[in-house]
Amino acid sequence: MSLRDHFVQMARNNAWSNLRLYGACRQLDHAGMTATRTSFFPSLLATLQHLWIVDEYYVDGLEQAGRGAAVWDDEGKHADVESLWIAQQAVDRRLWALCERATTDADLERPITLQRRAGPKVDAARDILAHLFIHQIHHRGQVHAMLSGTAVAPPQLDEWFLAMDRPIAEKELAGAWGE
Repeated sequence: MSLRDHFVQMARNNAWSNLRLYGACRQLDHAGMTATRTSFFPSLLATLQHLWIVDEYYVDGLEQAGRGAAVWDDEGKHADVESLWIAQQAVDRRLWALCERATTDADLERPITLQRRAGPKVDAARDILAHLFIHQIHHRGQVHAMLSGTAVAPPQLDEWFLAMDRPIAEKELAGAWGE
């Protein structure tokens, strides 16, 4: 599998993992989503908001869309899980499409300038994507752990890459995304 194909699969896995994770979280009421829990962020909703805004920031940079640091102005924009889920699906689709648009591994070498607090920083697209996918996995794991303290069972999120798992995951994703 080429690096480009791996990133496409990571983007698809991201969309599927979010589908499952939000499916579980959407079973909780607002009080359950905002209840104080032990984690880096104080609640399920706050952690999901962080995941979404960071996805927005890096996808905007990778698309060279120009919002840069202004993306952070929207950090608290979605105060409920339903509006946040709609926004998350939109950025998941953009990330997936961005990975599919890369036609070769060489396309992933292109330099991307990200607006950081300390000024502009340049990284290769491949490194930004690798960082973004690790970030998503890291914080989804926190949401998963927080769900363990609720009446909603945390979903299985690691059944994407093995041949025995992929057909089920692909079917779930296709059903939810109307493919």
